[in-house]
Amino acid sequence: MERLSSPPGERRDETRDTGEPVRTATATIDERGFVTGWSEEARRLLGYAPAQVVGLPAARLLADDADDADEPARRAAGGQERLSGTVALRHHDGHPLRLGLLAHHRRRSDGTGEWLVVCAAADPAARASRDRGEALTEWAFSQVPCVLAVFGTDGRLERANAAMEDVLSVPESRMVGLRLPEIAPGPANEETEERMRLVADTGEPQRAEPRLRPAGAGAEHGRPVTLAPLKDPEGRVRAVCLVAHHEVRERLTQERTLPPGAAGSRTGTAGDTPRTAQELADAAVPRLADFAAVDLLEGVHRVEDPPLPPSEPVTARRVAVRSVREDGPGPSSARTETVTYPALSPPVRCLTRGRGALYGTADADLVQWARQDPAAAWIGREGAHAVLVVPMRAHGTVIGMAFFGRHRRPEPFGPDDLLLAEKLTAQAAVGIHETRRQSRARTTTMTLQSSLLPQTLPDQAALEVASRYLPAATSAGMGGDWFDVIPLSGARVALVVGDVVGHGIRASATMGRLRTAVRTLADVDLPPDELLTHLDDLVLHLSAEEGGGKSAPETAGGIGTTCLYAVYDPVSRHCTLARAGHPPPAVATPDGTVYFLDVPAGPPLGLGGLPFETFETELPEGSLLALYTDGLLQPRDHDIDEGLDKLFTALARPATHVETVCDRVLAAALTHPPDDDVALLVASTRALHADRVAVWDLGDDPVIVAEARRRATGQLSDWGLDDAALITELIVSELVTNAIRYGLPPIQLRLIHGDNVLISEVFDSSNTAPHLRRARLFDEGGRGLLLVAQLAQRWGTRHGPVGKTIWAEQFLAVGV
Repeated sequence: MERLSSPPGERRDETRDTGEPVRTATATIDERGFVTGWSEEARRLLGYAPAQVVGLPAARLLADDADDADEPARRAAGGQERLSGTVALRHHDGHPLRLGLLAHHRRRSDGTGEWLVVCAAADPAARASRDRGEALTEWAFSQVPCVLAVFGTDGRLERANAAMEDVLSVPESRMVGLRLPEIAPGPANEETEERMRLVADTGEPQRAEPRLRPAGAGAEHGRPVTLAPLKDPEGRVRAVCLVAHHEVRERLTQERTLPPGAAGSRTGTAGDTPRTAQELADAAVPRLADFAAVDLLEGVHRVEDPPLPPSEPVTARRVAVRSVREDGPGPSSARTETVTYPALSPPVRCLTRGRGALYGTADADLVQWARQDPAAAWIGREGAHAVLVVPMRAHGTVIGMAFFGRHRRPEPFGPDDLLLAEKLTAQAAVGIHETRRQSRARTTTMTLQSSLLPQTLPDQAALEVASRYLPAATSAGMGGDWFDVIPLSGARVALVVGDVVGHGIRASATMGRLRTAVRTLADVDLPPDELLTHLDDLVLHLSAEEGGGKSAPETAGGIGTTCLYAVYDPVSRHCTLARAGHPPPAVATPDGTVYFLDVPAGPPLGLGGLPFETFETELPEGSLLALYTDGLLQPRDHDIDEGLDKLFTALARPATHVETVCDRVLAAALTHPPDDDVALLVASTRALHADRVAVWDLGDDPVIVAEARRRATGQLSDWGLDDAALITELIVSELVTNAIRYGLPPIQLRLIHGDNVLISEVFDSSNTAPHLRRARLFDEGGRGLLLVAQLAQRWGTRHGPVGKTIWAEQFLAVGV
């Protein structure tokens, strides 16, 4: 059976104001009369499970005692596209159930026909009390004229008058409880239903360009639709009234409406606040008015806040102007300027009331405003004899106001003009509100992303590093690309680049959690493959938390995130790397050779159970190491091979500083704003030669401690670091003593002299980790590591395949 793209019977709707849930039962029947589809609501209504019905003749569901009134529903349609009537069906428990059904004939994708049968699964009489029906009737007929129907905020029909029954050729009793596309399927009515949701959300009237018409009827048989909110005394939208205009009224207003493809149909689509405001002014002139201006309020005022007091002035910015006068203002002269409207002026009154107003030159309020307020100078300058003022509101927010004036046309503005102006203004207001919302969300995401990325790169002696981060230039928002530079023990440095799946605040937050986790894992000196394994476990845990222990979406918790982790040792010039689904790094050697490091790819993070492999290589001093995210190689104007060639060419060109290399790479690879975030790290390798490193093998006899102190102080004297000798001697003494007492041979002492740091390391073959503790009063030991922690700026333990290394760092005075 062809599955419906949006089966009405499988959508559970919100509970309506009566407190009872309303659903639609649906079934599909093929041309032979066999049931091919059965919804969950049909099961609830008649008690049959799908397996008990699908594949059987639909006639078996008819009650045996169905009377003659049911006979029209039993027979074939005879070429008709729709049937409606009351049918007696047999419930699963045996009792007959009389239901009002609608059946629509349609074509499936394979060319065969089928019938879609729909029924409101709740008794209409039980869904609305008599008091509510009277209230809805009073609201509808007091606020909306013409052919009408009242729909609940859930989109289901509550009431319909006789004219509505005539338009759709369906009695009200068959329509109550159904959605408009269920009553008369078709794209036009589906779009009308979308407009209903907009009315319910914004509380603003809407005009649907598609015409209301029965299923299968052509556009010439339809009527234009206006949708208006029905509000209770507190101002809450309780229902939506659909009005289909009479053809006479349509002909009277046709000259004042905008044809499809005109500027008005595009109002609110610019995605930019000034352009959207200008679209509104352009749409109104000259079809509706001879002059138009748009002002936006300073700040944000929500409808539920205390209303704007008419006794206080209002400040706004004029962002768009349009006039039919050749010497008058046009789009190019719409300068942004601040205007202040005095208390009790027409604009302030309209904002206070929340609805538009018509003014003529004889109106005292307009005359006084035009005479006293410089912001109203356009009325006299344009010679306007009629003025429209319309507030701009969207999603509960007051945005600004629009002004329309006439001076060439002799006729004043009328109610139809006000309706059209409100429609155009509402469209523009929704577009501006959405643009502002997206701008605020993007700004928030960028601020969060910026705060989570490294603000400055740390000073260290192993690498000269430069970085770049470019956010995507698309409306999807910022992604979760990130990078980091982490100093490690032994003068080593870790470089990290990652790419979190998705965009927006969620991706940025996930990125921040992963970056923190990498720093924590790097602090305990895990090898790259082990670090990625722990990071993979973390992503799995995050995914389980977000999914509530159930199967989570693919992007939940960062599943699919890629990461590259590299550690460079300037003493050995070895670089150790591992990657989780991330692009491989590129290397450019001093002789101009450029190549990718053959690091095993590994799976993206969050899949679990799959290993990561470590790759180790030796890099000549002065080599360039480039780590990046895939946004660098996937621009829209060329393929990935071309991107790789440009990357290699930029890395091969000689450069004095890595900052220059970063700029060259971005300029070569990105000829347009990127479609995805780009993170780039370029590092130039340095080396600590033998004159900066001293190593001694030591025995495990306690007498060797004095020899270790002597060798250390002698080396410091050779390096000209006599000022650091006392502290170094104490640190070396404690570390060697600790290794002899608690470790295993062989024991090795190493001193590393960096630019502004002195590192003391003692290696032994034991895997036991030392613990910092405070000695009690009569303890003979327990003070060694405490002393080291007090004398050194940093200290810690680094485990290797065999044994461990305890290290301590001292910061040296600048210039030492």
